[in-house]
Amino acid sequence: MSDDLERYHCQMALPGFGKHAQRLLQKARVLLVGIGGLGCPAAQYLAAAGVGTIGIADDDMVSAGNLHRQLLYTPDDLGLPKTAVAAKRLQQQNPSIEIIPYHLRVTSQNVMELIADFDLVIEGTDNFETKCLLNDACVLSGKPLVYGAIYQYEGQVSVWNVRQSDGSWSVNYRDVFPDAENATVPNCAEGGVMPTLAGITGCMQANEAIKYITRSTDLLAGKLWIMNVQDGSTRIIGLPKRSAVRITGLPQTVATIDVSELPNTSHYELIDVRTEEEHSTANIGGKNIPLDDLEKSWKEIDTRFPVICYCSTGKRSATAARLLKKQFPDARIYSLKNGIGNG
Repeated sequence: MSDDLERYHCQMALPGFGKHAQRLLQKARVLLVGIGGLGCPAAQYLAAAGVGTIGIADDDMVSAGNLHRQLLYTPDDLGLPKTAVAAKRLQQQNPSIEIIPYHLRVTSQNVMELIADFDLVIEGTDNFETKCLLNDACVLSGKPLVYGAIYQYEGQVSVWNVRQSDGSWSVNYRDVFPDAENATVPNCAEGGVMPTLAGITGCMQANEAIKYITRSTDLLAGKLWIMNVQDGSTRIIGLPKRSAVRITGLPQTVATIDVSELPNTSHYELIDVRTEEEHSTANIGGKNIPLDDLEKSWKEIDTRFPVICYCSTGKRSATAARLLKKQFPDARIYSLKNGIGNG
């Protein structure tokens, strides 16, 4: 601890913080899933504050569209795995902590093993499927989950699934957003986002993680923090005190296929779930059935062959694949990984 007095002096000088809280941070193990717009600032501040072990899980590569809000990356990093770049930068920021990169897609097959060794999970994902998966995994394993979401000018933060003094659990994601998996809100690439909002929201997630680790009694558990950076407004919405949702298992993750694998797939049903305007601008073939029209177009889909849905980024196609799998449980359904771009 003596070697860290200078680095951590300012936070240790806080009333009620001191050496004890700093030791708790040094012993803590935090997993960040998604090292993008939210994960980058959250990871930077957790590393700076001295969280002893930080795991970072993501299967994405650095792209030019990330750079305006994901400040761990530079143009020299384009095409490199985000986890490798982020781990290097975070280790440079604080050599005394341990950074563990996991270059993988979090799925229903690996999530329980992945989170097992961590005290707390922070999700910085940009799709509802993974948010639901992480929520359910944390509920089943009794771990808190720090939630964050951004869209255009608005950000949200809460802490799900916290054990309370009476032995009950605070609300989780499914209590507040019960039908999230079927939502079709555009992601950052499709709907736009103010870059500063990502920084503010990610910092708030790191703040909640630090508060949980240091045993603060005033968490955003049972509360939803909302900020609008366009008008500067913030508000906290009170939520029910206890969870009313019963979770008994994990949702199945949508299977993905890479665009490079398509020529090797001899027969398949290819479906573009973007709008007609997007399809006419650029496409890789197949039928155009916009996501909003999918549920009234079942008869147009031939499930005798593998069905591959695609969109710009892979987000809408994942939603489409999930809907199709629900309608045709025995069919082979895929979402095109990372989409075809905004061409």
